[in-house]
Amino acid sequence: MRNISRAELREASVEQLNGICERLREEIFRTVSANGGHLSSNLGAVELTVALHRVFNFPHDKLVFDVGHQCYTHKLLSDRAGLFHTLRKEGGISGFPKRNESPYDCYGAGHAGTAISAALGIAKARDLRKENFSVIALVGDGSFQNGLIFEALNSLAILKTNILIILNDNGMSISPTEGATQEILVDIKEGTHDAKLFEQFGLKYIGGVNGNEFESLLPALEEAKSCLEKGSVLLHVSTRKGLGYPFSENAPTETHGFGPKPIAHTEYPNVLGEELIRLAEQDRRVVVITAAMTDNLGLRPFFERFPERAFDVGICEEHACVLAAALAAGGMRPYFAIYSTFLQRAFDEIIHDVCGQNLPVTFCIDHAGITGPDGETHQGVFDLSYLSFIPNLTVGIPKNTGELRGMLRMGMTMDGPLAIRYPRLGEDGPVTAVQKGKFEILHSTISDIIVFAAGERCIKLARDIRESLRGEVDFTLVNARFLRPLDWELLASRKEKYVVTLEDNAAIGGLGDAIARFYRGSGRILRCFGYADAFIPHGEPESLEEKYGLSREAIAACLREFHARG
Repeated sequence: MRNISRAELREASVEQLNGICERLREEIFRTVSANGGHLSSNLGAVELTVALHRVFNFPHDKLVFDVGHQCYTHKLLSDRAGLFHTLRKEGGISGFPKRNESPYDCYGAGHAGTAISAALGIAKARDLRKENFSVIALVGDGSFQNGLIFEALNSLAILKTNILIILNDNGMSISPTEGATQEILVDIKEGTHDAKLFEQFGLKYIGGVNGNEFESLLPALEEAKSCLEKGSVLLHVSTRKGLGYPFSENAPTETHGFGPKPIAHTEYPNVLGEELIRLAEQDRRVVVITAAMTDNLGLRPFFERFPERAFDVGICEEHACVLAAALAAGGMRPYFAIYSTFLQRAFDEIIHDVCGQNLPVTFCIDHAGITGPDGETHQGVFDLSYLSFIPNLTVGIPKNTGELRGMLRMGMTMDGPLAIRYPRLGEDGPVTAVQKGKFEILHSTISDIIVFAAGERCIKLARDIRESLRGEVDFTLVNARFLRPLDWELLASRKEKYVVTLEDNAAIGGLGDAIARFYRGSGRILRCFGYADAFIPHGEPESLEEKYGLSREAIAACLREFHARG
C-alpha cells in the first residue's frame, strides 16, 4: 500500500475518506492474517485515526497511544505503509508504538493506563521549552479502569497544561469491559448521567460522537482542537471493535489478537481453566481473579461454572493482587491468573500484601519467557528475577502441563504464597505430584557435567542438545522445577565439577544466579545460560532465544569444552 499524505487527507471528501478507510482495513486484515497481530481493536479505530491525521499535524503535534492495540492505521499513515508487511516480523516494524522506529511515535506503549500521564509530561515539557503543538492521548475505555489514569487526571490542575484526551469507547478491553467505571461511561453516552465527573478534573467534555462516522467525528475534533487553547478537553467517541469484517465484529474478543499459524501444541491456559474447575468442585474456598484477561487465560469456563467465585477486576493488576491477599486473609484460596509481563505492575503488592503477610495466594503466571511478536513490552523474561528474592514465596517452574496440574494442586496445601510460571504453549504430560522445593533427575549418567534446566523450553533444549551430542558428550540432566526454595539436598549431594544452568528468563537474578550462590567457594565451574541484559525486540521466539542467550551452538560448545577439560 502506498503512503497517504496529510494533504491528501485534508483535501478528500467524506466519500473519499471512506474509500481510504476501506483500503486501510484491507491492508490491516491482509497483514494480520499473514503475520498475526491485533485485529479487532485496530479495525474499530480506522476512521478515528484517519480523522486525527486530517485535523492535526503529526509528527509536529504528538499522538500518545494507551497500550497501542489501535496503532496500525497510525503506522500506515506515517510513512510506514511500505514497511507494513514486515509488521511484528524480526527486523520489521513493531506492533506497538516505538520511539526509535519513527518520529511519529512520540512515546512507547504496550501496557495500559500510561497515555494521560505521558501526554501531560510531553505537554509540560512543551510549555517549559516555549514550544507550540497539540498533545493528544488516545485511551480505550478498558484502560479507564486503571488507577494510573486517575492519578494522571488528578495532576491536571497541578501541572497547569493543556492536552486532548480521546476516550475511544467500544465497551471492550480484550474481554468485555466490566465494572462501575464502564457503567458510568454507558450512562454518560445514553444521557442518564452527566459529565461532571470529567469536568471536576478540569476537562471540557465533548460527547455523543460516533467515532466511525466522519460526519460526526470531524466537527467534534475541530471543536476539541479549538478548545485546547483554553484548557484540556475530553472527547468521548464510540466505536465498534472489529468494524468492517462481520466475523470480527461478532467475535471481538476472539479476534483481538491471534497468530498467523494454527496452534499445534497444548495451550497452558486451557489446562489452567480445567484444573481450577476441578479444584473448585472439591473445595468451596477456591476463587479465581484476573485482570481483564478472562478468555486469554482459559478462565471463561470457570467464570460460567462458578460466577460467584470468579472476579475480573479490569486492567487493575495492583488492585487484583491486594484483593487476592485479602481473600486469602479471609479464609479463601485465591488463584490469581495473569501474564508475566503484567504481573510486574503489582510488584509492590506482591511483596507487602501477599508475601509480607505470608498469605496462601497462588499466582498463575502465563506467557512466561520470550513470547515473540509483541516485543519488548510483552516478553515475560523478568519474573524469575523479580520473584527470586522475596521471602515466604515459593516459585515453581513446571516441565509440562501435568506438572502444572500438580503445582496447582499443591497450592491448596500451601501455608504461604506460590508462584507458578509457564509458557503459553507446551506439551501434555501425566498429572505429576510435586513436593515443594524438590528437583527431578531426568537423566543420570557417569559424567562430570550436570545441567539444571528450568521449565519446558529449557528441558527440551537440553534434551535436543544431548541427542545432538550422542556418542560425544553426556551429562546428568535435572528438572530444576523450583527456584524458591532450591533443592538444597540434591545440590549438596552432587559431585560433578561442571555445572550448567538453562533458564527461559533474564540471566541476571534467576536460577543461574541462585545456584551459583549456593556453589560459591566449592571449586565447581559454572556456566549460566539465560537471556542477555537487554530489552528483547519482537520476532520469532526460536530466533530470539538463539540470539539473546539460549544458543544451541553456544551451549553445545560449552558442554564439549567441559568434557574435553575432564
